[in-house]
Amino acid sequence: MKTLLACALALFALPALAADPLPRATPQSLGFSAARLDRIRTTMEADIARGQLPGAVIAIARRGQLAYYEAFGHIDGARSRPMPREAIFPIASMTKPLTGVALLTLLEEGKLSIGDPITRFFPAMANRRVAVDGNPDNTVPAARPISLIDLARHTSGITYGARGNTALHRLYPGSSGTSSRQFTPAAFMERLASLPLLHQPGTVWDYSLSIDVLGLVVEQLTEQRLGAVMESRIFRPLGMADTGFLVPEANRARYATALPTDPTSGQPQNVDMGLVASQFDCGGGCAVSTAADYIRFAQMLLNGGTLDGQRVLSRASVAEMTRDHMHAGIQNNLTNTEGNMVNWGFGLTVAVRREGGSALLGNPGMYSWNGAYGTAMWVDPEQELAVVFMAATPGLLRQYYRRVINALVYAAMED
Repeated sequence: MKTLLACALALFALPALAADPLPRATPQSLGFSAARLDRIRTTMEADIARGQLPGAVIAIARRGQLAYYEAFGHIDGARSRPMPREAIFPIASMTKPLTGVALLTLLEEGKLSIGDPITRFFPAMANRRVAVDGNPDNTVPAARPISLIDLARHTSGITYGARGNTALHRLYPGSSGTSSRQFTPAAFMERLASLPLLHQPGTVWDYSLSIDVLGLVVEQLTEQRLGAVMESRIFRPLGMADTGFLVPEANRARYATALPTDPTSGQPQNVDMGLVASQFDCGGGCAVSTAADYIRFAQMLLNGGTLDGQRVLSRASVAEMTRDHMHAGIQNNLTNTEGNMVNWGFGLTVAVRREGGSALLGNPGMYSWNGAYGTAMWVDPEQELAVVFMAATPGLLRQYYRRVINALVYAAMED
């Protein structure tokens, strides 16, 4: 009797399971095969057992309802604690679509246009020069100013220092995260203003610090930190309680960490984004979130800007954000960053699939962006589908899991 009582008390002492982020339905009612969805678990558990990754969380929604929401493996790189569904992950570049939405809320208030020149907000960015073949000592004048649409679709001529070998790359900050810790907002913009561009504005897709600049445009217009703007305009309306730029001390036990070494390269790996305060909230890669929070964000986009009676964006703004803005005159280097995205273009902070074949399953018009630490998301409007995959795989395997999860999800669809 004492044993039964102790078990009962222990049961009551366990934390309550987090509520589902969207209404739950059976996989069959949403057009999935439950047996085929179970291949996700089989695949994840086998890879976790082989030491390929510590764990993962995946949420799959279709027709506005949750078909699948499961956690696998462990939350920590030491593989000592089970992975909870409410684990918090550093989402790296999945911050970018959040920044895109924050920017578009200001457009809807008439405070900016995506065609505005950057000089409206940062006059020091006038009279840009462009390095010839990446040589900062050999420059020509920029043909035109950088615009907000250039920033949003990575055609600004700004670059990431860690993504190239030219002399100019060595002068640029390496990443969004390092920039936010090294510089104040003013010093960051001063650094960019002091450097030539890598390409003429509007001519080449090159992954870059551009979205961090967009985040600072948002801060300038609102006179708030980017995290505060997102909190009032996105996170609070959507109930994204665990998304932000710094994990509270009380929640740090839920922060997911990677294996100590990359199982493919053998190189040490460690990520602390969201655990250390930065000098500014970098819109290009510094947020943290959960699968539950981000699936609600993705579903809001799929719904045309609204969820549970809360409108974040107009349907027209979501359509503009998620259509391909890459015209024929732009050199598309997207596969240099996302090798899976053959035959994709780019919208405002998200990649957009075009007609024709691709390394990923799906349909024209689907949109996506992923995080360098192992997180991924995509929305397929034709299938009324939203998927969020969260894992702490900052090494070489992150591209592999984007392909695998994509294949497993579409293979489970029966209509």
